[in-house]
Amino acid sequence: MINIDFFLHRKPTAVAILAGVVSIVIVGVVVVMGRRKKRYHPVGGTILDQLMNFRRVHDYMTDLAGKHKTYRLITPFNSEVYTSDPANLEYMLKTNFHNYGKGWHNYSNLSDLLGDGIFTVDGDKWRAQRKVSSHEFSGRAIRDVSGVVFKKNAVKLADIVSKAVASNQSIDIQDLFMKTTLDSIFRVAFGVELDSTCGSNEEGARFSRAFDDASAITAWRYVDLLWKIKRALNIGMEAEMKKNIRIVDEFVYKVIHSKIERMKKSRDDCMHSEKEDVLSRFLQLSEANPKYLRDIVLNFVMAGKDTTATTLSWFFYMLCKNPVVQEKAAQEIKKATGSNRAADISEFAASVSEEALEKMHYLHAAVTETLRLYPPVPANPKMCFSDDIMPDGYHVKKGDVVTYLPYAMGRMKFIWGNDAEEFKPERWLDENGCFQQESPFKFPAFQAGPRICLGKEFAYRQMKLFSAVLLRFFVFKLSDESKAVKYRTMINLHVDGGLSVVAFDRSNDESE
Repeated sequence: MINIDFFLHRKPTAVAILAGVVSIVIVGVVVVMGRRKKRYHPVGGTILDQLMNFRRVHDYMTDLAGKHKTYRLITPFNSEVYTSDPANLEYMLKTNFHNYGKGWHNYSNLSDLLGDGIFTVDGDKWRAQRKVSSHEFSGRAIRDVSGVVFKKNAVKLADIVSKAVASNQSIDIQDLFMKTTLDSIFRVAFGVELDSTCGSNEEGARFSRAFDDASAITAWRYVDLLWKIKRALNIGMEAEMKKNIRIVDEFVYKVIHSKIERMKKSRDDCMHSEKEDVLSRFLQLSEANPKYLRDIVLNFVMAGKDTTATTLSWFFYMLCKNPVVQEKAAQEIKKATGSNRAADISEFAASVSEEALEKMHYLHAAVTETLRLYPPVPANPKMCFSDDIMPDGYHVKKGDVVTYLPYAMGRMKFIWGNDAEEFKPERWLDENGCFQQESPFKFPAFQAGPRICLGKEFAYRQMKLFSAVLLRFFVFKLSDESKAVKYRTMINLHVDGGLSVVAFDRSNDESE
């Protein structure tokens, strides 16, 4: 695992020099700003402050958001605007959508890992990928296929937990979620069986580790003013980045080549056994090439593995911290599925219908409450394409990076009330106990507007099914209640170092 602290403290002289340069630039920027009549958001700090708080950067940004709904951090080149104001979000993501996109800044930071995928591009490239992907996610086929895949992988997951119970061993449940969601997205979106959950695919595990480390380094680029120089010289973290990208590419190109060969064989044999999936659809496009397909695959991995796995990890963390919630969810699962007696795991998973999942309002609310406090994408940067005025009356300039902060927003009292920092699934239920939606501009865990997440229902279905199977048969507790659980600063909100839990057979629990 990449140790960010090593790079923070290795060269204090360089940091001191950088601090001096930043300070000089700040003075210049403040002087220039002072001569203008336009109103700009208050200054919350500098990029140096962000760098020094990198390991807790989302909490640092939350502290600033508690003082100013929207504020600026000064860099040597421009202002970076950070907002937790739902009105500003709606303006950026919907009302004036075309003026706020990924832009060159995000593309520069992200493209080594994610290429020209849907998370890095704007305009025609984005619309083309969005159109093809929406066909897949809106079809009945993916719902049918994903249901079978999710149930199969949920059983594998539960079997591993069952063995840990029998041997009285702890498990890293985040690691298991990462493996099983990787298996799910590769099977559903690309038609490829990995089986990394059961440890039979070391190549897949190596890919996953390299992808995660590359993601962490990509996040570091946003605060490292010298990363492009390091990349050119192939030193430090950028040298590690290149190694990780090589591992990622080798794996993905192998998957693509294998898929092409299978599709070719199916055509030659006049067979139609290949299921329609995202990769198949893109392969059918005349302009598709291996590099483009590589980018498609990695963007779907980012969307389908990391976001779901991290949410499930934080969800089980919150269940361990709130045993009453865990028990209420388990009882609802029993009632919705009509399984008062503990059945065989495989039989139970197979019997969980779409109708049963729809009845699990409390489980849905508890997962959503986790997303509020621990959104998989804690900060989402956009670029302003032309000078503008936000709904709060302040100006932003062309070229400014404007980032909205789902992590901070989930903790804002002006949005959620005085109990904003409490884990409270009931806030999502109406007087009849039914789940009620909130505005996506207040709760942007799945983005909003034209870029709203296509896989939202796909993700909920997978998370609820995995949770239903696990909570029906097991009770979970943290291995060490005294150990602090923190996030790892990267593109997605991973639990730093994994999440160690112990499980107990629910059939032997007194509540049965």
